[in-house]
Amino acid sequence: MSRLRSLRARLRPRLRTVLLLTNLVVLVLPLAGVTVLRLYESALIRQTESELVAQGAVIAASYRALHERLLAANGGPADPADAGLPLQAPPPTSGYDNNPWRPRPPQLDLARDPVLPKPPEPAASAVAASPLAQAIGPLIEPILRSAQITTLAGMRVVDAGGTVVASTFEAEHGRSLLAFDEVLRALRGEPVSSLRDRNAGAPPSRFAFSRADRVRVFVAMPIVLDSRVLGAVLLVRTPADIRQALVGKRNELLLGTLLVFAMVLALSVLTSRRISQPVEAVIEQARRAARGEQGAVTPLAKPGTREIGELSETVAAMAATLESRARYIRDFAAHVSHEFKTPLTAIRGSVELLREHEDSMSAEERNRFLAMIEDDSGRLERLVQRLLELARADMSTRGDERCRLEATLRPIAARFAARGLLIDLRLDADAEVAIGADTLDAVIGTLLDNCRQHAGLQARVQLQVRIDTAAVIELVDDGIGISPANATKIFEPFFTTARQRGSTGLGLSIVRSLLSAHGGDIALLPSTTGAHFRIRLPLVPELPN
Repeated sequence: MSRLRSLRARLRPRLRTVLLLTNLVVLVLPLAGVTVLRLYESALIRQTESELVAQGAVIAASYRALHERLLAANGGPADPADAGLPLQAPPPTSGYDNNPWRPRPPQLDLARDPVLPKPPEPAASAVAASPLAQAIGPLIEPILRSAQITTLAGMRVVDAGGTVVASTFEAEHGRSLLAFDEVLRALRGEPVSSLRDRNAGAPPSRFAFSRADRVRVFVAMPIVLDSRVLGAVLLVRTPADIRQALVGKRNELLLGTLLVFAMVLALSVLTSRRISQPVEAVIEQARRAARGEQGAVTPLAKPGTREIGELSETVAAMAATLESRARYIRDFAAHVSHEFKTPLTAIRGSVELLREHEDSMSAEERNRFLAMIEDDSGRLERLVQRLLELARADMSTRGDERCRLEATLRPIAARFAARGLLIDLRLDADAEVAIGADTLDAVIGTLLDNCRQHAGLQARVQLQVRIDTAAVIELVDDGIGISPANATKIFEPFFTTARQRGSTGLGLSIVRSLLSAHGGDIALLPSTTGAHFRIRLPLVPELPN
């Protein structure tokens, strides 16, 4: 179960990951909208270019057909200009092999291709158009004007010298378009597409809402026959306005807006579930704990993120520690009150008896009451001293104290041997441990004092030291031992079975606190005879020579 909880904790996303993903999505949504608009604008440009290419191809094919028919009717070219110009830029053949089809896909990109300035006005031509071109122009111009009603494109047809022979624009017949770069390139046999500004002045800003409605698409198609350029077709049109296109796609835009709103709503719900709700749950638990409710703070079942899970577990552990400390203080106060109350009651009763019956008491009775007062006062003094020792033990911290086991334990064994205990000290190894000599003296001295009280004088005590990952001190006596019922309570404050002999019941609590403060521990081990304690102390690492 703990392994499953650990796996779930590792799989929970981090808080910064959730925030990063949320911010990225919020950032991507408008950028994606702008990108879609830009791509849609380019699509509109390419759609316009594709339409102009198709129209230009039809016009060029019509011109060729009329040129061939009139040329055949006249028995050949009446003027050398009717034959056109040599093709300087032949169409590419790579990738087509023997395929006769030559599709020309749209190539313009509003984000990549430059927007050229507004084109120059047609100039007066120094050379008249070829006779055959002048004959074809009136035949094809009505077709151009009729098609313009539907296509909305401006169309011009020039001969090989760049002179206009047919146009949808008024008063351009006989004028030259050689100032147009697109026309010059088309007369060399190169199809050209370009973007030009609709108005004179600076090119449109790249940061405007729509740039497509401020440019015009120009397409120039060469009219090629038998590797000769007979002329060119120049087409121009303003692409569809993106605003108009968006109005035409209002249903799709409404659906997209709803999807974006749904994504934002989903992000809000995700953020709420992952962050807001778990944090509010932790706050509510803290409020319940502040009102004094026990067990109110527990780890959240669904913390959402790893940091909130760790926060919930830490707050729960802190609350449990505070509750445990509060119970300890409450129980401790109750025990102290009880321990002080008994001798104080006895002292007060003895004093009252002495005050009321002193004259009628015999000397033996007075001495007995005074002895009782002295014994109870001594008990109070010992109790206060032990409480101070317990407070110091609870407040002590692990420092740089250390001592050698053999140098510390031998004087202790000798001192208690002089008091009547039979001590068998067995040092299997010596080591330096992370505890002060005085502290270790207090710990071992308390245990040996307990042996004297419970096992009696002349008791045999075996004190053995061995070393593994820590220093292990085992103390075994040959007394009556500790019953299983009392074994679970001996480390609790104020628990004693020798209260009538003046025991305060704080000795083993002080021992445990001192050892815990220095990284050690003490345990009562099962034993068939006597009491068997085991102490573990951390070793001081030996420095290399």
